[in-house]
Amino acid sequence: MLIHPIEPIYDSNSNILILGSFPSVKSREEGFFYGHKQNRFWKVVSGVFDEEEPRTIEEKKALLTRNKIALWDVIQSCDIVGSSDSSITNVVPNDLSVILSTADIKTIYVNGKTALKYYEKYTEPVIKRPAICLPSTSPANAAWSLEKLLDVWKKVTK
Repeated sequence: MLIHPIEPIYDSNSNILILGSFPSVKSREEGFFYGHKQNRFWKVVSGVFDEEEPRTIEEKKALLTRNKIALWDVIQSCDIVGSSDSSITNVVPNDLSVILSTADIKTIYVNGKTALKYYEKYTEPVIKRPAICLPSTSPANAAWSLEKLLDVWKKVTK
């Protein structure tokens, strides 16, 4: 059983919440979200807000805070083989109340279908709020070009 090692990023000004499923091996090693160089999350988020792509963890946190984005994952702990979402079992969800009680979150987005699956199963019944599914920024989602991702992910800026 692996425990989620990364604290959520949010403050009282956050009004958008983006949830992934569970950190990859690279993210767990780095100690921050979307640490795999091939994951397009930071390229996409900086792109939709027309900002320079952040390189350091501090720059990534600043990008999120500036744009009122809270970031976390649906899963608090699980069994997982490497970074394979399809291998996830024994899920314990994160308690989103720590974010929702602090920030006035207007919209909840999930990064990909795996995050949506676990959100709908464990989180939505508790908090009674739907999430909007965005196409995954994972390199495994090769069908989506960076340009197509940017086009769909622009809805987070609205």
